[in-house]
Amino acid sequence: MRRRLVISYLLLMVLVLLALETPLAATLTSRETDRVRADRLADATRFASLAGPALRGGGPGPLAGELGAYDDLYGIGAAVVDRDGRTVVASTGWRPGRGTESALDTALAGQQFSGPDSVWPWVDGPLVVAVPINDGGEVLGAVVTATPADKVRRTVTAWWLLLAVIGLIAVSACLSTAFALAGWVLRPVTELDAVTHEIAEGDRGARVRPRLGPPELRRLAASFNNMADVVSDVMDRQRAFVAHASHQLRNPLTALRLRVEELGPSLSDADGRAEHQLALEETDRLAKVLDALLTLARAEREENQRVTVDAVAVAASRVAAWEPLARRRAVTLRLVADDAPAYARTVPTAIDQALDALIDNAVKFSGDTGEVTVTVRAADGGTALAVRDTGPGMTASQLDQATERFWRAPEVQNVDGAGLGLTIVAVLVDASDGRLTMRSQEPRGLVAELWFPTPDPVVSGGPAELPGPRKPAAAPAPVD
Repeated sequence: MRRRLVISYLLLMVLVLLALETPLAATLTSRETDRVRADRLADATRFASLAGPALRGGGPGPLAGELGAYDDLYGIGAAVVDRDGRTVVASTGWRPGRGTESALDTALAGQQFSGPDSVWPWVDGPLVVAVPINDGGEVLGAVVTATPADKVRRTVTAWWLLLAVIGLIAVSACLSTAFALAGWVLRPVTELDAVTHEIAEGDRGARVRPRLGPPELRRLAASFNNMADVVSDVMDRQRAFVAHASHQLRNPLTALRLRVEELGPSLSDADGRAEHQLALEETDRLAKVLDALLTLARAEREENQRVTVDAVAVAASRVAAWEPLARRRAVTLRLVADDAPAYARTVPTAIDQALDALIDNAVKFSGDTGEVTVTVRAADGGTALAVRDTGPGMTASQLDQATERFWRAPEVQNVDGAGLGLTIVAVLVDASDGRLTMRSQEPRGLVAELWFPTPDPVVSGGPAELPGPRKPAAAPAPVD
């Protein structure tokens, strides 16, 4: 944008200079040519007044001396010719050249001649002037002079160079002014673009300085800052509401569960005890939903903080933590990874929580004798973690909706879960500048793959301090 503005300003300036300096250069050239032509016409007219005796048959008289002195003093050749075009007397420097023949023809016809009309810097020929010699209305001959145009060309060239220098100075001044003006106009736009990218990347505290540029852009910057403040405040209120609501509902939910438990001993019939057990399960399910909402609110608040973790060690700890649950459900859970560390840079606990959600879903939907495989490998310049199961998988339309909040496939509505597990995974991966991809595998099952960028291997001139392996943690509560 700045380049286009500067080019437009510069083009306008060049057009203005051409419109002003081209006529001025032509005028200066014509003026210098007219000045020299007027002098030569006056000299030729004087010589014509002295040429009468020479053309009436007398000797050259004083005319030969006049022409010689004129040639010696000014370097201008001159000659007198009769009506037949024969040279009667000429200076020593006289040489007929280009244009003299037409000049003599015009003068012998009784008219003055001078040419060319203007002496341009690229014109080589002399300035030729011819004046008729009249006697009582009869043309007896003509006087012709040939003035070298070198001096005129030098004068004209000097004027043109002066105009060119003035034009270059004007263009340089215009160029510097255009850069300054374009920078002043575009500085708030550039800063607005940078701040927009910062906010899009998660820095909700970034703002535009409102005192830059023209008044219209200042108002735009102030309006943008107000909009960013409002959006940030709304997001904070929304997340705070989710977190507070999830936290505050736990106390009445706990009290409700205790009261429902106390009703158990008073129930004697089998149907009542079955309904009582279902009520307890629903309270547990609601507690899991509240935990998932609180986890989601915390995940969405992670901003600009990155940590470096060993994905192999984290995956090993999560597989070890979920192994007891998988064993109880007759599901084979294993880890496939190299012994060497595979480092990834993420927001805190991103890999932990993402693997918890994915392994929980995989174990839950694989069924008896199912298999769940967690793999860690280097891929695409980063670190990839994949969780493969042998469950029913998902259709293409279901995969598109899988990360929506509270969405669940129609055939698993009765399975424990809140429909927030994959949403939490997507939020954590996005906050870590990573990728989440899911696809069905043949003959059955689902593959959920996480990709995270690797850290910079050099920090402050030396190797980065990377974390070592961590000990396996205890199994968490399911977050789906």
